[in-house]
Amino acid sequence: MGAAADAARPGVRGGGGRRHVRRAPGSGGQPVTGSWVGARLGVRLVDGARPAGAGLSSLVGLAVRRNPKRAHLLVSAVLGKHVPTDPRLVYGSGLLLGGLVRARLRGDEPSRPGSLLLDGLRGEPDAAPALRDFMRVPQNPVDAIVLGYAETATALGHSVADALGGAYYLHSTRRPVEGFATYGGFEEEHSHATSHLLLPADTAPLDRDVPVVLVDDELSTGRTVLNTIEALHAVRPRSHYVLAALVDLRAPADRARMDDLAVRLGTRIDAVALAGGRVELPEGILEAGRALVAGISSPHFTPQGEPAFAVSRVELDWPAAVPDGGRHGFLAEHRTRLEKELARMGDVLAASLGEDASRVLVLGFEELMYAPLRLAEALADARPDVDVRYSTTTRSPVLAVDDPGYAIRTRLVFPSHDDPADGPGERYAYNVAPGAGQRRFDRIVFVVDDVGDTAALANGLLERLRALAPVTVAAVPSPRRAS
Repeated sequence: MGAAADAARPGVRGGGGRRHVRRAPGSGGQPVTGSWVGARLGVRLVDGARPAGAGLSSLVGLAVRRNPKRAHLLVSAVLGKHVPTDPRLVYGSGLLLGGLVRARLRGDEPSRPGSLLLDGLRGEPDAAPALRDFMRVPQNPVDAIVLGYAETATALGHSVADALGGAYYLHSTRRPVEGFATYGGFEEEHSHATSHLLLPADTAPLDRDVPVVLVDDELSTGRTVLNTIEALHAVRPRSHYVLAALVDLRAPADRARMDDLAVRLGTRIDAVALAGGRVELPEGILEAGRALVAGISSPHFTPQGEPAFAVSRVELDWPAAVPDGGRHGFLAEHRTRLEKELARMGDVLAASLGEDASRVLVLGFEELMYAPLRLAEALADARPDVDVRYSTTTRSPVLAVDDPGYAIRTRLVFPSHDDPADGPGERYAYNVAPGAGQRRFDRIVFVVDDVGDTAALANGLLERLRALAPVTVAAVPSPRRAS
């Protein structure tokens, strides 16, 4: 580890007067694995390039989708979607990806955080906050448009935009919102719910010839991002696009397709990722996956008897005029205002937990990933004696198997609670209930936007959560219509 990385290790938090307390080993990351899927379906992860020092097999594990289009699911160890993870590791990894984007846009050498990413993945004490602190050292702002993909990459894209400093951020959404006009749409071909919308409150930040950065958690073939580039370029041609992902799995033919599109459009298209590699799939994987899912019972957690824990609420006093995320656009000035308020909101959450909290989950809500992530990060800074983890609910149906060699050990199933455009249906929270031999969370903080804070939430997900631990609900305001 370099001297700069050593210097980034956290000490006393300014302004709070708190003494830093070292965490127990293993508190930073939670290992994910693909051995169970590999043994039954023959799927194999093969490491490739390691620009950030970690290989593909360190960054992802494997699960089985309940999806006829794609049998396997890559489960990220640094995304905070399906696996509860230290929020500083999640945010630091997003900033690290943003650092690779910055280097590509400016032609600079990327920042080298030494072994901090690998140390964080291994759960080394203080590695996760050290990675985060190393990557958020202020640098000159870079003007760009950053687009993240719903639902999985909304916080990842926002973190990349944060790393650039001066970027405008917008993420796609599957939630039509009254009063917001559609800028464009595109299709994510392997997803179970493929309709994406871009709903900016103001199109002016989009209608500029500045670099456009498209962020997803993985590049499997690259078709989704190339479809997006074609749609955006038809509306407003731009001279430079960058694809950014945690892992890049594209085959040579996929990379050639990107190059061909750049030539056809008369533009430049680059790609960066924390790790490269490939997923080796045997013949007949879709049929084998369907048969495997059909032949395995995947029970979800069901509360027994009356719930034992209470549900309370906390008022965050979310800063006025700051959006809850990038669904309708997020400006550099919003970023500045939010940063000033995060420590205060972290203190509010810390005070709501009580002194005996030891292991806390901050759970986000589908596309609402960034606000819960930053609040979880602030809570972890405010309470260094507490093991704080972060994950979110999802629309994606995945097989759960309570086996140490499988990435999705448990699942909670509950009805949708935000009146979605595609109608009522099931939603999921993975690895929130403990698997065999795993520690329980002794507090759960659920962060939701006010659109999703409904009676269906109270009678659905909150009932599931309060059977596990005391629950604190923190609602943030969501824009309803364009100004």
